[in-house]
Amino acid sequence: MSVDPEIHWPIPPEGGWTADDLDRLPNLPPHTELIDGSLVFVSPQTRFHLRAVRFFEYQLLSLAPEGFEVLREFTIDIDRRNRPEPDVIVVPDDDDEDLDQARLPAASVRLAVEVVSPESVERDREVKPLKYARAGIPHYWRVENDGGRAVVYVNELEPATGVYVCTGIFRDRLKVSVPFPLDLDLTTVTARRPE
Repeated sequence: MSVDPEIHWPIPPEGGWTADDLDRLPNLPPHTELIDGSLVFVSPQTRFHLRAVRFFEYQLLSLAPEGFEVLREFTIDIDRRNRPEPDVIVVPDDDDEDLDQARLPAASVRLAVEVVSPESVERDREVKPLKYARAGIPHYWRVENDGGRAVVYVNELEPATGVYVCTGIFRDRLKVSVPFPLDLDLTTVTARRPE
């Protein structure tokens, strides 16, 4: 395997990259995340991943009560060395929104949804839940592909311990009351068009 001499990979500074560096580094691929001071580049996505992200974005958009906004693939500041990009987030609607804003503080996120890809299994199952919990994000959903069908692992932040507890594993139907009431038909996640 040869290396293209025209590609110039960013060399991290001592101590690693910071959240602010993501806005300054030239030519980063889209959807680059910062995890523990390291740049994480997204691999090409599967159809399952794309359809699942679309499903949750559309469903949450259509069912979110007034006062909430749903954003897709938007970075959040956890701390100086961590700026992940959840697949979908739910945040309070901000009357003073800045349309040039490229990231949000993690403290404003009410729900983070990650759709697991083959290259993101460890990050989505182990690393991100710890970071999201420490940042105080009250709800975390992990969506996995089980033979072409979506399985959603719903986690809620336990206030006394500050860690997530699994409040349910949903296969055909996802019915929850928080962060707001939802009743979703998960058998339509991989449909070619949103139901």
